[in-house]
Amino acid sequence: MGFVKGVCSADYNHDGRPDLYLSVLGGPNLLFRNDGPATNAEGKTVWRFTNVATQAGVTEPLYSFPCWFFDYDNDGWEDIYVGGYHIKSVADVCADYLGLPTDAERPRLYHNNHDGTFEDVTHETGLWRVLHAMAANFGDLDNDGYLDFYLGTGDPDLATLIPNRMFRNDRGKRFQDVTTSGGFGNLQKGHGISFGDIDNDGDQDIYEDMGGAYTGDVAHNVLFENPGHGNHWITLKLEGVQSNRAAIGARIRAVVTTATGEHSYYKTVGTGGSFGASPLRQEMGLGQATGIVRIEIFWPRTGKTQVLTGLSMDRFYKVKEGETEAVPWDLKSFQLRHDDGTPHHHVHHS
Repeated sequence: MGFVKGVCSADYNHDGRPDLYLSVLGGPNLLFRNDGPATNAEGKTVWRFTNVATQAGVTEPLYSFPCWFFDYDNDGWEDIYVGGYHIKSVADVCADYLGLPTDAERPRLYHNNHDGTFEDVTHETGLWRVLHAMAANFGDLDNDGYLDFYLGTGDPDLATLIPNRMFRNDRGKRFQDVTTSGGFGNLQKGHGISFGDIDNDGDQDIYEDMGGAYTGDVAHNVLFENPGHGNHWITLKLEGVQSNRAAIGARIRAVVTTATGEHSYYKTVGTGGSFGASPLRQEMGLGQATGIVRIEIFWPRTGKTQVLTGLSMDRFYKVKEGETEAVPWDLKSFQLRHDDGTPHHHVHHS
């Protein structure tokens, strides 16, 4: 099988069954297509998975660690990010910053072609970089509706102190490195990352577990408070009835009105990347929308799509599978403060 470092799940081909992607350190990555139940020679029903990574074009990088499915370009289909994890020394990271050649492993961003295959778009989206990440997760920094991601970097070597990296999604076209401008460039080794609206103010904050593999490699964990960026949002807490209660795998489509017509934003319920976990309530940025036309929720167990109308922007809602209306959820916001009682402000310039 190989040394598996990351696992993620999503229905990448829209056949109603969750598939699996496995990141392997030192070998080709694996994409297991879920073929569903079948009857074997003994007449028993068994569940079949087929490794289609080669046909799908998603075997690289050969040294990889974190991975996840996410719809980075809002076309309604799950794409794949898988991080490279192989450097000789910190010099490889420095060389990459300086534009010098290096043999270090790089990540891959695979765009879903909607036909069971993927296209490698790492170069054109600005992600062909030496990142050496273990911790990873994604979310929406500025509530523009496009998913950004944060990487915690490093390895057990105490000398491997390299900046953790934040990438902002520029409308599904490219990713901008906002590590420095946003104040995210911590040098300590990142172990786990979570995006979540901790203070219930409608934007996602970021928590990162810091520290290395040895007793002497200790660092304080960090919490980045999001100051907000003026875009609209909606938060949905889904509850499955026939589908699993946590609604994992349910796909959400938010159709909104904008100055240029209707636009859709997509999100799949899950905890995010393979080395970190975000809340299951879904915090969706809506950009400069002028209103919500409808929310569509595809439930994996039944294959049915639930349609909700009459929802307001900048609100929290609970949604139960099969119900015709969402229930407003009254969550109180609060202010995060330093130990001395003064408010903490984290500024991110995009």
